[in-house]
Amino acid sequence: QVQLVESGGGLVQAGGSLRLSCAGSGYSFSIYTMGWFRQAPGKEREFVAAVTSRGGSTYYADSVKGRFTISRDNAKNLLYLQMNSLKPEDTAVYYCARKRAGGTEDDPLKYDYWGQGTQVTVSS
Repeated sequence: QVQLVESGGGLVQAGGSLRLSCAGSGYSFSIYTMGWFRQAPGKEREFVAAVTSRGGSTYYADSVKGRFTISRDNAKNLLYLQMNSLKPEDTAVYYCARKRAGGTEDDPLKYDYWGQGTQVTVSS
């Protein structure tokens, strides 16, 4: 069965960095666009970043552009999110997800499998 498992979250001071990882299994990881979303308490889940199947194209929310970098290693079935210059407003549970064909990368309804999430907390 399809499984996505995130890791790498934690507590960091503002201005610091974290790298999230997502391990995919149970499917052909290399043929799917993958994305990162986040959800803060009391807020809707929001798009963070996405990368196409071979890593040729990346997409970012305006709020993280220039600070976060999404990448993938298809040989290891791993998805990454490097987060630099973190801000308190980046505090959220971060989820990786597998995208279905069609639709835009920032639409959570176009993603069919999700990980359990990893907490990122940025202190001021």
